[in-house]
Amino acid sequence: MKKTFYSNGKLLLTGEYTVLDGAVALAVPTKSGQYLDIEETEDNGWLTWKSLDADGSVWFEDKLPFRGIIGNRQHWGSPEADTLIGILHNAHLANTDFLKNAKGLSITTRLTFPRNWGLGSSSTLINNIAQWFGIDAFQLLNNSFGGSGYDIACAQNNTPILYSLENELPVVKIIGFNPAFAGNLYFVYLNRKQNSRQAIAAYREQRADIAPIVSQVSCLTTAITEGHDLNTFASLLEQHEQLMSGVLKMPTAKAALFPDFNGTVKSLGAWGGDFVLAVSAEDPTTYFRTKGFGIVVPYREMIL
Repeated sequence: MKKTFYSNGKLLLTGEYTVLDGAVALAVPTKSGQYLDIEETEDNGWLTWKSLDADGSVWFEDKLPFRGIIGNRQHWGSPEADTLIGILHNAHLANTDFLKNAKGLSITTRLTFPRNWGLGSSSTLINNIAQWFGIDAFQLLNNSFGGSGYDIACAQNNTPILYSLENELPVVKIIGFNPAFAGNLYFVYLNRKQNSRQAIAAYREQRADIAPIVSQVSCLTTAITEGHDLNTFASLLEQHEQLMSGVLKMPTAKAALFPDFNGTVKSLGAWGGDFVLAVSAEDPTTYFRTKGFGIVVPYREMIL
């Protein structure tokens, strides 16, 4: 009998990087995500894996022995296979009876957003595997990729959330963030996927006394969720951008890419890649397309 699990994608609107140090962050689940389909086969002791991109193309395919997963035997054949073995091995450690009682397995993952968009191909996979194994997804994340876990929280919730870490444990608060001016908000893809782990490492090298910054980011996050008018909302986002620009010693996305844009541009997640949030009184699609950024998604089309 076929089993199917699903997890939401994610975007981090505030608190990038600083969420790792306890800042309160505003995160939103996306309408698109990833499915995990599981069927038993007669090929006992073997797991056949296929990963599909949003267009249905196969971007990874392999056949792995259960013994290799249980023994964490990486260097199997590709970096993707090694990463998958590592995740499944850590899932096995959290539920050691699971694979022992399984027959052969055929697994298919199906993204409903393009893999290079950075909306959580890894976090949705981890949350789906955790559901399948019946284990804690935050712990599986910690034991595999690491990170704050906000993306796991988005995978599990269908509304915007406030997310923070307290004593290294996730704190998730569901909120009704649905701004009246959502029609003035757009997500713009920067044509490249950023490596989150590399960006986090760079942040850790830059930060000094981070506690005052964490406090300021948390205050800005709270203010941003309080239902202000469009101009106040945009001003708060700009304050957040300038604050993080100083911490990271990087120019803001607007200064680097869109200095003549008549509106606000807010970096999301790892600076320099994936999506930015554009705030504009008028539809900015034509502006961004003339700059070479053809993927512009209205807020209400992207966010659950």
